[in-house]
Amino acid sequence: MSQLDCKVINQQWPLAKEFRISRGAKTQADVIVVILSDGQHQGWAESVPYARYGETIESVTQQINDITPQLTNKITNKALLSLLPAGAARNALDCALWDLTAKRQHQSIVELTNQAPEKTLITAQTLSIDSVENMAKEAQLINASPLIKVKLDAQLVIERMSAIHQAAPNARFIIDANEAWSFEQLVKWLPQLKPLNVALIEQPLAANNDDALLGFIPSIPLCADESCHTSDDLMPLKGKYQAINIKLDKTGGLTDALLLLANAKAAGFIIMTGCMVGTSLAMAPAFIIAQHAQFVDLDGPILLAKDRKLPFTFYNGQMSHMPSLLWGGISNDGNNELNELN
Repeated sequence: MSQLDCKVINQQWPLAKEFRISRGAKTQADVIVVILSDGQHQGWAESVPYARYGETIESVTQQINDITPQLTNKITNKALLSLLPAGAARNALDCALWDLTAKRQHQSIVELTNQAPEKTLITAQTLSIDSVENMAKEAQLINASPLIKVKLDAQLVIERMSAIHQAAPNARFIIDANEAWSFEQLVKWLPQLKPLNVALIEQPLAANNDDALLGFIPSIPLCADESCHTSDDLMPLKGKYQAINIKLDKTGGLTDALLLLANAKAAGFIIMTGCMVGTSLAMAPAFIIAQHAQFVDLDGPILLAKDRKLPFTFYNGQMSHMPSLLWGGISNDGNNELNELN
């Protein structure tokens, strides 16, 4: 049985400015690009190894290289689920295989996944942690955006959000605490955050400490991020969270993300689609999930100094349709960037 050619490329994409969350700061996005080819067609995808989950560029590259002999022309996305655990390695391979399949079958990703035609979306634009004054200034620059995501730690929470709300009074806000709060702080701050147009709070408590949320009914919906990786994680979240954040680097690709989406919708969860900091290539498969989401956070490319040659476009939070030559279309003959990598 013939093999697929698998190429793994490590890339560094400088950020437009330092990006800071409760766990630390970064100045570039370190990504992995996988290109799969059957000799006639090729598919590609991008993933972002994440240190929070014990991943590095080297470890993810090794994971992919270790299973390369099993990547035959007959490999399926379902088979990949048993070859690799959820994470960045499987995400890159899974999404590259979806792209390759689209080219082989001359069907778009929308057709392959039986989705309704794509619509443009409103994505959150993200503010990283900074001083009260600087966060207010940054909010003023994007105050025309309908949805703003605010990275916070446990310091100056009300002061920061009050200043940001004053700078962008018409925006709704997602707060992302990245596991930095205690249950007592959450209970204390909720009544003060509700009047500030906060519509969702992501992962306020540490993932290993969120049993404190059992039976708690918050005035603002709480969203599981670090607590929700794959479809297997879903049911224990009932009674703790009202929403989940589906990220392909956590699910290990589009295949399990679609399963998680279906199960979460059936269970009554609010759907959010998120991303790591990466290029438009990483956003493309997530755009399929985002069509079903009440909250979309796919602004990773906005944080970069530059993006792919065939990018999504963003204007005041409005995210364009997926560029058909970027990923998931029926042909990539006009994708010079992919051809150059080969």
